[in-house]
Amino acid sequence: MHRPCAMNRMRKHGTALLPWLGLMALLAVFVPSRVTGSYVGAGRCRPCHLQQAESWKTTKMANAFDLLKPGARTAEKKSVGLDPQKDYTHDSLCLSCHTTGYNQPGGFKTIESTPQLAGVQCEMCHGAGDAYLKPSLMSLQNKEFKRETVMAAGLVIPNTGTCLNCHNDKSPFAKKSGHFNFEQRKAQGTHQHLALKYRH
Repeated sequence: MHRPCAMNRMRKHGTALLPWLGLMALLAVFVPSRVTGSYVGAGRCRPCHLQQAESWKTTKMANAFDLLKPGARTAEKKSVGLDPQKDYTHDSLCLSCHTTGYNQPGGFKTIESTPQLAGVQCEMCHGAGDAYLKPSLMSLQNKEFKRETVMAAGLVIPNTGTCLNCHNDKSPFAKKSGHFNFEQRKAQGTHQHLALKYRH
């Protein structure tokens, strides 16, 4: 019995696949993939963003991990039904919003093993830095990088949705404070927003 070779089968049936192959190629080019990277810590951001880093260090976000310690902010904890003397520094319900990249690649694991990622650092708002902190992207070697390029690599420009990952009904404090005002909180609690030296 004669079997047609693969080339003959392709000639006979292959034309039906062409529209699908074309669609797959277009999707690969135009549909952005989910960009992921590892967390690297605020120390990697500081050399280029010194003023922002210095102003951030004084914020509640930078010191968010300290709020989990026994005796910290006693009145506030009591007002939302939390035990002010309890140690929350190993409580997974709290760590995802009081540390940087909790249980993510390169992110916070425990205060003993990854103390440099305690607190809400740059990457909690701007995305895991390993994806875009590269010499060819955002670096001192490439000071005039294009914003669109580093965003495509993984840099996040925060918006209300970014903040609502933590400032939501799962947080006992957010429930009490009510509506989250992005512009107001950005001005109060993040870092100084300065004009950039280089155009991006």
